[in-house]
Amino acid sequence: MQTVESQTINTMSVPKKGLPVTIITGFLGSGKTTLLNHILSNQQGIKTAVLVNEFGEIGIDNELIISSDDSMVELNNGCICCTINEDLIQAVYKVLERPEKIDYLVVETTGLADPLPVALTFLGTELREMTRLDSIVTMVDCANFSLDLFNSQAALSQITYGDIIVLNKTDLVDEADVDSLEIRIRDMKEGARILRTSKSQVPLPLILSVGLFESDKYFDTEEEHHDHDHHHDHDHDHCDHDHHHDHHHDHDHDHHDHSNHLEVDGFTSISFASDQPFSIRKFQYFLDNQLPESVFRAKGILWFDESPKRHIFHLSGKRFTLEDDEWKGTPKNQLVLIGQNLDHETIKEQINSCLCLPAVNRGKGFGK
Repeated sequence: MQTVESQTINTMSVPKKGLPVTIITGFLGSGKTTLLNHILSNQQGIKTAVLVNEFGEIGIDNELIISSDDSMVELNNGCICCTINEDLIQAVYKVLERPEKIDYLVVETTGLADPLPVALTFLGTELREMTRLDSIVTMVDCANFSLDLFNSQAALSQITYGDIIVLNKTDLVDEADVDSLEIRIRDMKEGARILRTSKSQVPLPLILSVGLFESDKYFDTEEEHHDHDHHHDHDHDHCDHDHHHDHHHDHDHDHHDHSNHLEVDGFTSISFASDQPFSIRKFQYFLDNQLPESVFRAKGILWFDESPKRHIFHLSGKRFTLEDDEWKGTPKNQLVLIGQNLDHETIKEQINSCLCLPAVNRGKGFGK
């Protein structure tokens, strides 16, 4: 298993830029299109671009549409929907070349596709200079994920490479059937991060990580829900399959409209801040052994006692990335976790125990 130390060394030369990308995969009828429509219709202050094979199938609310041509639809909330005519890379360039800055990119794979080639397009081509693969979300239709699909290589790949697996249409089947499906998926992917939804109503902060540091903004609309926290996931197993790129900036938009997407089903967000550094080994232990499987997402600016660098941390599902940057101010730790039914006190105590007093010889860096 890779350690945080080696992970950090490996990413020192990675460019510090990147539009965060979520890939949505899943078989036909699993709810991908409904989820895309949910994303496009519920953005407030975040400009999201959605790449699809055929946007006519999405059925975007006509009240949102400003203009459309053969391959692009513009919405009045700042989002756009673009078709992937032939080449995914060209479609991404078309989005990136627009004068308005896009905050987030969502790509839908075709229903029978293995998501890995799409992921590798972002990880292994010139797109890695401009984008950062944030997460792969796998939609599963609880009502129709039949036994033969378990023998399908594409279905296996969708589960294997999914950072967050969404068991959708839970309203159409008995809970016992969902339980047995979840057990089978956990057999296919140990430690999988699994969400249960109906009608693709996935809390958007679980998919779109922009703005997570303004956690107060998420929740200031509902004072009685001030405790609701974002959730994040980590994956050391997949470190090497992410070329890490920094989130391009901290967003100044007003994100509090997202709060209503978390105030159901026990989703909460935990924010942690400290002016003391973490011990790398203690933080690694927290990620490997203590972080609950119900933490689906995390984001942080981390300060390690052993390093002079500023480290940007992203976690989605079981995958985490750690990127190096330079401190522009006083070093400090900031971390936001989003999860379901989290024990806030225990998790904060565990994170707190990762802190250490600054070492006298701090700043020598890794491997020096």
